[in-house]
Amino acid sequence: MKIDIWSDIACPWCFIGKRRFEKALAAFEHRDAVEVTWHSYQLDPALPERYDGTEADYLATRKGMPPEQVRQMLAHVAGIAAEEGLAYDFDALVVANSGRAHELLHLAAEHGLAGAVKESLLSAHFEHGEDIGSLETLTRIGVAAGLERGEVESALVDGHYRAAVQSDIRQAGSLGIQGVPFFVLENKYGISGAQPTEVFSQALAQVWQESNPLVMVSPAGAQSDSGACGPDGCAI
Repeated sequence: MKIDIWSDIACPWCFIGKRRFEKALAAFEHRDAVEVTWHSYQLDPALPERYDGTEADYLATRKGMPPEQVRQMLAHVAGIAAEEGLAYDFDALVVANSGRAHELLHLAAEHGLAGAVKESLLSAHFEHGEDIGSLETLTRIGVAAGLERGEVESALVDGHYRAAVQSDIRQAGSLGIQGVPFFVLENKYGISGAQPTEVFSQALAQVWQESNPLVMVSPAGAQSDSGACGPDGCAI
């Protein structure tokens, strides 16, 4: 089963959605047959490489909301994140453009390391107050995941994967995706938002069943009415 996930590193619900999806996947009996691909999406591609202010300042300005209302909203999201085992620290969060971090993800995907790098980027941003726009931070995360330092630095400085990031974003637009996280199962079914784990579990089971229907076989010598029971009784 193929699952494509669009998300932004600067999206708090994307980390929560990742955790909930992973819980459902871990309990799915066919998890070893599931292929997950992470795709880039930017909520604010026009954001400077580094914003001079807090997350609350940024959101209050961008959304035109009272600062106190923004702080309450962030506290609410942090509480939900905590229920998933995530320790959000919005006071320490560094507001930065996520474009270069997405480029790192594309490099990591070529080496089969996208999942590990995605986790590290989200944790660095939301839990540890690290600058995801910084070449130094991104290089350290890439190397810690198993990438070669020279390859990471060269790719990020040269913008080698910038076109791939933009391609993901355009694809999201063609699919009508207007918010993240967004999960596409078997290029057919879409799930929007950080849904409860149970929703992901139900979707995995349903899509697997539709993609892998039970095939009835009749071995030589088998009798259609032999040894079976149905709603109207048993065949004798």
